[in-house]
Amino acid sequence: MILVTGGTGLVGAHLLYTLVNTNKKVRAIYRNKTKFEHVKRIFSYYTSTPEDLFNRIEWVEGDLNDIPSLTEAFEGITSVYHCAAFVSFEPDKFDLLQKTNIEGTANIVNFCIASNSVKKLCYISSVAAIGAPKKGLAATEKNEWNPESNNSVYTITKYGAELEVWRGTQEGLDAVIINPGVIIGPGIWRYGSGSIIKTVAKGLPYYTSGSMGYVDVNDVVQCMTKAMESDLKNERFICVAESWSYKKFLTTTAQLLEVKPPNKEAKPWLLQLAWRLDWLKHTLTGKRRKLTKHLVHSLQSQSDYDNTKIKDALGITFTPIKDSLEQTCTKYKKDNA
Repeated sequence: MILVTGGTGLVGAHLLYTLVNTNKKVRAIYRNKTKFEHVKRIFSYYTSTPEDLFNRIEWVEGDLNDIPSLTEAFEGITSVYHCAAFVSFEPDKFDLLQKTNIEGTANIVNFCIASNSVKKLCYISSVAAIGAPKKGLAATEKNEWNPESNNSVYTITKYGAELEVWRGTQEGLDAVIINPGVIIGPGIWRYGSGSIIKTVAKGLPYYTSGSMGYVDVNDVVQCMTKAMESDLKNERFICVAESWSYKKFLTTTAQLLEVKPPNKEAKPWLLQLAWRLDWLKHTLTGKRRKLTKHLVHSLQSQSDYDNTKIKDALGITFTPIKDSLEQTCTKYKKDNA
């Protein structure tokens, strides 16, 4: 029996589809039944019988920090895909980020170690936890983390979660870590890359000067399952297909959505002003932050990643990002027609 955490998220739902579609016995942890609609919608993109596949999953209500529910979820489990995480760049969400991403991962690792049946863990991290390379070089898995860098609260907790996984390997747990870039895929339009597509569809006049690594969600799932089925253990893998500038990404998305592409660069002074005004608005109204100091830094940074290790180890051929965007934007237009 395979356990999946974060099964109602973008990666988790696509992973569940792949697993049940290949007749694997799967149990998944959920927190809110309303998010089952995300899973069913994603299943419907790939099969004419989404309900049938959905009903093959054994769902367990639980939380990463609820020990009794995890005790039930881990009964008879032989392998674990840990996809659940909290994503936020808001500094005032640090406690929740730490509780979910670090403490929650520690609990998953502890249950894997204590279990007599779990053979391997796959943890879905992020390229945010990869150390920054020297200027002009692409990041590799060997880049060392620098705690003195201008790290966001999200980045800090993803790195902390990885430390928990490495701690588990020192205690006898076999594990692999996948570090994806920005994950492109359909089905969830309120957050992640789906929210970016939704924002572009509504009209986005500005682009920023930075760049980032991107990867198709089904490629991420393929990397996860191949790594778990292989003899590889106690390794991490950068999972990025291509690095694109934000301008190229937003312009291509706008063209695929048939809307006006952004045509103004958000200059550094404007971004610096914008995050300060956003902080003031949050302070006065309590509304969630949309732009933080660390996010502004990221939007202006040039990020490139070397995917040689994962291609050589697993024989992965990545989907071109333009193709991934085209498929995702087509589904967005259909879902929002």
